[in-house]
Amino acid sequence: MEDSAPRRSRAAFAGLVGVSQVLGLASVVLTGVWMGHFRGGFAWNGSKQEFNVHPLCMVLGLVFLHGDAILVYRVFHNEPKKNVKLLHGIIHLLALIMSIVGFVAVFDYHRAAKIPDMYSLHSWCGMTTLILFCLQWVMGLLFFLFPVASAWLRASYLPVHVFCGLALLVMSVGTSLLGITETLLFNIMPTYSKFTPEGVLANVLGILLVCFGLVLGHLMTREEYRRPPNPEEEALSVHFKTLTDGGSPTTP
Repeated sequence: MEDSAPRRSRAAFAGLVGVSQVLGLASVVLTGVWMGHFRGGFAWNGSKQEFNVHPLCMVLGLVFLHGDAILVYRVFHNEPKKNVKLLHGIIHLLALIMSIVGFVAVFDYHRAAKIPDMYSLHSWCGMTTLILFCLQWVMGLLFFLFPVASAWLRASYLPVHVFCGLALLVMSVGTSLLGITETLLFNIMPTYSKFTPEGVLANVLGILLVCFGLVLGHLMTREEYRRPPNPEEEALSVHFKTLTDGGSPTTP
């Protein structure tokens, strides 16, 4: 009976992780179907088909891969922390590469079509998110994967790093919702209110993205799902206790 609660917690955790992956993959697939079926497919020639690369890369990179990179600290409880750090950094690097490809695609399309850049709220939020994402990745590289900072600085920055990761996921989902709405209004505004298949699909995509973010947020903020401390993390805790009233750093 004493072990029933931990078993239920582990089962709930595994179920939520599975749900998050279904939601994330479904979001990527629906984005591909939207751009491929309703918007004419993909190309790299300055046409509207090149623009279609943008939403697919952003959902895949800044939302799905970014979310999974955060999740590895919860999933791989028993793996050596160094290996999990490396996987975390690699997935984030893939997310960054995909995001840059998406940004290049939309700017290239705008240039070919002579469309002004960076005038909409979506573009402002997207550029802010990408810049902060790049900064977050570099700081994580310098502070944790190949640490050049002192243990005191790493312990001080760790809670900030964890918070910024979740905040950037929220920003990515929010920016995606702005982009979905903007694309629908630019392309099917006269028929959007008539529940056309494209509009319904895009709305469902938006709901899936929100649900993905909510499930990830739940997994990352529940205390019982945190990675158990190990000697490496305890070393950080000793230094961090000098900064708080007997507290210890939050492990990712």
